[in-house]
Amino acid sequence: MSLTDFTVKEVFLYVIGFFAVYQVLDYFYFKYQMRRAGCKPIFVDGSERFFGFEFLFKALRMQKNGTLIDYITDKFNKSYLESTEEGKDVNIGGTATFRVAGMPIISTRDPENIKAILGTQFNDFSLGIRHAQFAPLLGDGIFTLDGNGWKHSRAMLRPQFARDQISHIKSLEPHVALLCKHITNTKGAEFDIQELFFRFTVDSSTEFLFGESVSSLIDLNVATQSEIDELDFAGKLGFADAFNEAQKTLFDRSLAQEFYFLVDSKKFRENCKKVHTFAEFFVQKALNASSSELEEKSKDSYIFLYELVKETRNPITLRDQLLNILVAGRDTTAGLLSFTMFELARNPNIWAKLRDEIETNFGTGENSRLDDITFESMKRCDYLKAILNEVLRMYPSVPSNFRIATKNTTLPKGGGKDFQSPIFVRKGMNVIYSVSGMHKNPYWYGDDYNVFRPERWLTGETKKLGWAYLPFNGGPRICLGQQFALTEASYVIIRLIQQFPKLRSFDDVYPPKKNAHLTMSHFEGVKIGMST
Repeated sequence: MSLTDFTVKEVFLYVIGFFAVYQVLDYFYFKYQMRRAGCKPIFVDGSERFFGFEFLFKALRMQKNGTLIDYITDKFNKSYLESTEEGKDVNIGGTATFRVAGMPIISTRDPENIKAILGTQFNDFSLGIRHAQFAPLLGDGIFTLDGNGWKHSRAMLRPQFARDQISHIKSLEPHVALLCKHITNTKGAEFDIQELFFRFTVDSSTEFLFGESVSSLIDLNVATQSEIDELDFAGKLGFADAFNEAQKTLFDRSLAQEFYFLVDSKKFRENCKKVHTFAEFFVQKALNASSSELEEKSKDSYIFLYELVKETRNPITLRDQLLNILVAGRDTTAGLLSFTMFELARNPNIWAKLRDEIETNFGTGENSRLDDITFESMKRCDYLKAILNEVLRMYPSVPSNFRIATKNTTLPKGGGKDFQSPIFVRKGMNVIYSVSGMHKNPYWYGDDYNVFRPERWLTGETKKLGWAYLPFNGGPRICLGQQFALTEASYVIIRLIQQFPKLRSFDDVYPPKKNAHLTMSHFEGVKIGMST
């Protein structure tokens, strides 16, 4: 009997039958492996209909209207409250299973599981297909590589974030001056400070990384033709917009999981090319310079690229590593600053208390003492640190992330009806960990988890959080630039308070809608007014 003897209907039925048998056998094999590993099933099922394709399209819609992050957090908290009458007996309801586009996924916000994924069982998990998803823009960089490639990248980049470099905050002042000029021009009226922060951080980051700013804060309406011509040089004029749009596409590619290759367009490729052209120009400029020329150019300020050239002469490696650091250094700091001003504008008592601390330490207005603002002196501003901690709790820069199991393994919590038993994770399974969900878990942060209260960081109630507070990731891949970001954010906030003591909010939506591309930002911008 040949294949031609079967009708199409018979072939279809055989295929369906084979698939059904495979699913049954696979189910029992999974159960066998689970029991053998001493695990219990996950009883929280967040699956949607149609093998998770419905959830994929639902998630894309929520992403477009700024509600996806809160939706996930609310689902976790609903599970938590439904699972215990007291609500605070044990840390439960923190792990669920569901499907996205047919792919089985585990989602967790349990600190013990996250500690295992990022720390104690680090080698059991990898980035999976992230490299393929992000490669068109970021190539082979520290955020896209695994294994030896990642280890080499981290070893190469770690010295660039040494303390003596991050303390060089004076290079920020020219960019702060331009930022303040824009704010002054608003004359106390409503404006979007988030848009300015993103321009500020791309300017400060490109100067730190490449040795030359893209100058996106320059007002093109009053710029001379020669200034505009200089901006257009090396693609500087369109760099920021191209970089923004390319990152949005990268997030959509990651959300599409294994179907990432379908998220592609001519515009995306053009944006990637613009970004690469800009980066490659400065890389080649550094490679063409002699050692003495590089030393001369960087003697007055630290330039990341010029130091990195001492580690490698590969132009593609230099380009990719610089763009990877730019994603982190630019977007996370802009988001942190934006959400800080959003909350301060809504909380005048907190703003007044912070203003008093800044005035005591550094002066304000005409009595501002810029020379007193140092890395060490900013660390002594306890209330400012508490405010930044609280912002990063409520609005973590990377609200969720994922890892892929490199082998059959387990996670310590989430199994059984009490959620306290280990769970089985099959090789190749995607595990998403929700930092935003963990940061708003009432078990760890109390009934006021949704309230902006910096004082919680001053009373000792957060001392035992451990892995329940994770604004900069953890384990071997903990963020290299966390102190750099906090230093820059602290400096900008201090300078704004010194120059603009009056602050008011024009936002009436709370909690705010949120963008979650590669990092978190305010969905609709941060509408405030500032004046002297």
